Amino acid sequence: MDNKSTANFDDSILIDALNTSNWESSNIFDSLQAGNVTAINATTVFWEGFEETVNKMMRWKERFNLYKDQIIPALNVDDIYNAKSHNKTGIIIGWQNACPIENDLKRLHLFYELGVRIIQITYNERNLLGNGCYERNDEGLSNFGLDAIKLMNELGILIDLSHVGDKTTNDTIEKSDVPVAITHANSRELFNHPRNKPNDTLNLLKERDGVIGANGFPTLLRKDYESTIEDYVDAIEDLIEKVGINHVGIGSDFCQDQPYSFWQYLFSQQGTKFKGIPTMTIKDPHHHPDGIEDPSQMPNIAEHLSDRGYSKLDVDKIIGGNWVRLFKTVWKQ
Repeated sequence: MDNKSTANFDDSILIDALNTSNWESSNIFDSLQAGNVTAINATTVFWEGFEETVNKMMRWKERFNLYKDQIIPALNVDDIYNAKSHNKTGIIIGWQNACPIENDLKRLHLFYELGVRIIQITYNERNLLGNGCYERNDEGLSNFGLDAIKLMNELGILIDLSHVGDKTTNDTIEKSDVPVAITHANSRELFNHPRNKPNDTLNLLKERDGVIGANGFPTLLRKDYESTIEDYVDAIEDLIEKVGINHVGIGSDFCQDQPYSFWQYLFSQQGTKFKGIPTMTIKDPHHHPDGIEDPSQMPNIAEHLSDRGYSKLDVDKIIGGNWVRLFKTVWKQ
């Protein structure tokens, strides 16, 4: 007997809450189109300072013109619906570190006007706001961090806590006036890694109506680089068991066409001192799990969830609907 689902997801909103690919490669936008991806959180910052980030924002303006037949800026939920209706991909500009504001909170106003809609508090290490997941100590949010949270809430910038330390993560969830996101992480109980989140954090996220994006990065899954899409869907189901169907989304962590030098930069100390990669070994060339190796294969996620018995309504929540609900709550437009 064939148990394969016959559900059609062509009309579904498909959102990837974290993609950190090489944006200078046109292959990325072709892949997004092939996968019928409605919108992505496009990582634009890891360690960059103010001036470099302004230049990167201007580069996005150029890309929106260069690839206007494939992508549009997504500044609000209406833009996401517009991208879907025109068979394009909405680009949500996101940061994985708040470092570009340096020590001036007023810069959040500027970057909001330039199109930033998602900001992660820290990236792996300590900054002026709080502590990352690889720091030796985590005292929670700083006073500066508390003020940053308040202003991001007021502006309508979604807060991300994926690479953030446990105490700073919980502190932010509790102090934020609106729900927050963990755009790309899995359960630490499923796979013990400092980048994955403990149950107390997941419970708190659920209580505050936040959303977590299941991470497809192989070193955060149980079988590492031997993982397949089945292992990724296992991680999705594990999160559903812990926080419920309304609080789980997709956060692939795709890094298509990135050279090995990218990883050296990523795992350098404050973006300048490369000390190796002690917590995870990146293969060269890197590849995502079989079945979800790049955005063109994202529809496979919906098909595998459907094959496991999830209704189309529930699949639609996981692959995009829950993110849309969160965006509507947090974004001001």
